[in-house]
Amino acid sequence: MKRIILLLAIFLAGMTAFGQDMKTYQYAERDTLQLYLDFYTPEHVNDSTICLVYVFGGGFIGGHRDGKWEKAYFKQLVDKGFMVASIDYRLGLIGAKNIGVLNTDPVEKAVYMATEDAISALHYLLEHAKDLKVNKDYIVMIGSSAGAITALQVDYAMCNGFLNSDILPEDFRLAGVVSYAGAIFSHEGKVQYRNREPAPTMMFHGTMDNLVSYKGISFFNIGFYGTDALVKRFEKYDYPYFARRFEGYGHSVAAGGPLTVDDLVWFCRHYIYGKEKLQVDGTYTNLDPATMPPYDFYSPKDLYK
Repeated sequence: MKRIILLLAIFLAGMTAFGQDMKTYQYAERDTLQLYLDFYTPEHVNDSTICLVYVFGGGFIGGHRDGKWEKAYFKQLVDKGFMVASIDYRLGLIGAKNIGVLNTDPVEKAVYMATEDAISALHYLLEHAKDLKVNKDYIVMIGSSAGAITALQVDYAMCNGFLNSDILPEDFRLAGVVSYAGAIFSHEGKVQYRNREPAPTMMFHGTMDNLVSYKGISFFNIGFYGTDALVKRFEKYDYPYFARRFEGYGHSVAAGGPLTVDDLVWFCRHYIYGKEKLQVDGTYTNLDPATMPPYDFYSPKDLYK
């Protein structure tokens, strides 16, 4: 991870054409917008194949389910034996301005729109599990930036009975959640999983992230709770988690997926297949700030003017 941006460039340049099977399905229609998912299947599928439901990033104002970067990343995941379902969702902050602690309504709306869409995508996968050969016991939500917020928020909604989570079967649980620079939005104070425990959760975050706060931001009962705040809650209630903190890095960690696939495989082996209730926490400190991209220290005011 020492040269994160350079390595990402090398990764993208070195990828060959995507050779695995991919099919596109419309999973919902919201606000006259048709929502699709691209479903990538590895060469060999069995009952223990994990399906990663990927949610792209882009600040809820941009991004694509099938961008060049995403496709290269999916090839890497499929080559490791994962199924990947990359989903659309509504971008609720297009045109939003002056986002901050005194103007959280647009953020809440955008997060909840994306979360509802992601839950609808899960519903579609479960409804078509037999045809797609998806094992409902091995579905993992994974996302980057806004997508990481959405992935975390989906599990939070399921554990608390929020939004449209009631369209999912009562006995359905996510096998895991993977967040690259994500957070949970709450208007009820600190994060609380009231009805059941969260899924085993894997979190990557830069300690200097000002776009999606690493520690969290709160104003009275309204807040965004990032990796540092979530780890404290997970530790307090003995929930399983895996955290990697990148000392001195900002939001560029959101693009760290291709460089942490081995960590993901390890997480799946121990937390999902092994059902081990581990709490793993580590900090990377030997990082070079000179490799950071210009957006690394963006704050909301840089995106929502």
